[in-house]
Amino acid sequence: MDTGIIGPVTVMKSYESEFGSQSATIHGLVVSAILIPAAISSFFAGRVADLLGRPKGIAIGALVFGLGAALEAGAVSIAMFVAGRCIEGIGEGLYLGTLVVYICEISPPSQRGPLTTGPQLLITLGLVAGFFTCYGTAQIGSSLAWRLPFVILACLSIMFSIASTLFLVPSPRWLTLRGRQSEAASAWDVLGVGMAEREKAENQLGTEAAATELVGLTDTAATPNQQELASPAPAQATKKFSFLDVFSKDVRKQTALAAFMMGMQQLSGIDGVLYYAPLLFQQAGLASAEASFLASGVSAIVIFAVTIPALFLSDKWGRRPSTIYGGLALSFTMFLIGTLYALSLVHPTTGPARWVVIGSIYLFAIIYCTSWAVGIKLYAVEIQPQRTRASATSLAHGSNWVANFAVALATPILLDRSSFGAYFLFGGCAALTAGVCAVVMPETRGRGLGEIEAAFGKGGGEGRGRRAVRG
Repeated sequence: MDTGIIGPVTVMKSYESEFGSQSATIHGLVVSAILIPAAISSFFAGRVADLLGRPKGIAIGALVFGLGAALEAGAVSIAMFVAGRCIEGIGEGLYLGTLVVYICEISPPSQRGPLTTGPQLLITLGLVAGFFTCYGTAQIGSSLAWRLPFVILACLSIMFSIASTLFLVPSPRWLTLRGRQSEAASAWDVLGVGMAEREKAENQLGTEAAATELVGLTDTAATPNQQELASPAPAQATKKFSFLDVFSKDVRKQTALAAFMMGMQQLSGIDGVLYYAPLLFQQAGLASAEASFLASGVSAIVIFAVTIPALFLSDKWGRRPSTIYGGLALSFTMFLIGTLYALSLVHPTTGPARWVVIGSIYLFAIIYCTSWAVGIKLYAVEIQPQRTRASATSLAHGSNWVANFAVALATPILLDRSSFGAYFLFGGCAALTAGVCAVVMPETRGRGLGEIEAAFGKGGGEGRGRRAVRG
């Protein structure tokens, strides 16, 4: 919801009268202030979730986020407003990646795609709520116009934190990894997961424990007898793992691929579009603030609408095709907009080119939400083995936040200096990602988490992934 709020708020007249008119650089810094703290806290989110459990990690993050939003709502200076955004970022970094990990861990393979990408639907719903909340409050003739959206955001965040504490069941996989089998069985019962799925999850955890032990023994020239001793054992379920395990030889490929894909997801320019939608529509010719606000709200509705079928089709399309073909389509729309501006074909009041630009912005958002938004976050989680899933996902989300910061900071500056530079930059990043993923990305659709780990084993993952797509 914050993404839907911050762009409209920072162009409201009441906000400008409170804090003064800001340059493109300051505007970018205010919007992006949430992102670097989110990147930093996301590096520790996995450790928090591993120590306290997924629900508690989510609850703590949501509470901190709500306190930051409350500080923004009560801000009396730009410094206080930015401080609130930084606190918001700490909370968001703590809970967002953990939430995706949690849903992935409690989901059966047959339903993992729709369930794990469910938060994306709520994100788009938050965009709609944020844009139209600001569209309504913009008519208030006081500072309440920009404060009220943050009050609502703070209340919702604190309610979510309380609900997470009271109602979320601990992850059965997390409980099993710590030797708490009876509690894990109770959690599976609450979740309504059948015995076949439970046994598959437990077998996978045992296999991962054995693989971890074998990696350590192989590095010290293990004998056959030593390797035999490395069979799954209940005691190994409680073995302690450190954050640095994400760089160990057997998982570094998954860690690097997840961090790359999550970073490039933002460098496609999606949050440049979402944060600065009113500015983009004004540049394309929707001169009035009311018209650009309404166009931004309509774009949020379109995004929400297309996300619904995308969730249910995610397991039919596959992660690999949606990433590659989605990236090519995203780059095409960005290059098209950039070319129209570079050739000076876009005029604010006349000509069809401005409507092509406006339509292409909508098309870009639609393509993103039906491909990269649904697939990449899910893929970054499901390719990680259980022992490093929380930490590796946190690292990948950190990469996402850093890239998001760069986009949020650079977009208004690039638009101020060049009407087309930002579009060519984002289009090039999307095309690069599609090319890299075409070479190194195995398919994971329909596979159990243990099977996915095996697909990355000993250098054969990429070829198996390509054969799975062709087959």
